[in-house]
Amino acid sequence: MENVRRYRALASLCRQQAAYRPLQNWELLGQAEHFEYLAEVELKAHFDACNGQHDEGATAPTTWETPVAA
Repeated sequence: MENVRRYRALASLCRQQAAYRPLQNWELLGQAEHFEYLAEVELKAHFDACNGQHDEGATAPTTWETPVAA
């Protein structure tokens, strides 16, 4: 989870710098988007690991079923 905080902080810094550097704003905004993507990947890995540990002893299905409209 520490990596998620770091990636989001870096993304925020890139967006702030983009506001002050108009000649480099597209590059900085691209970097911010990349750091946000890394944060999402890290979060997904964390929750997949947590859910994998929790679901090992479960007997219920791990997928959600959608209700059928009558």
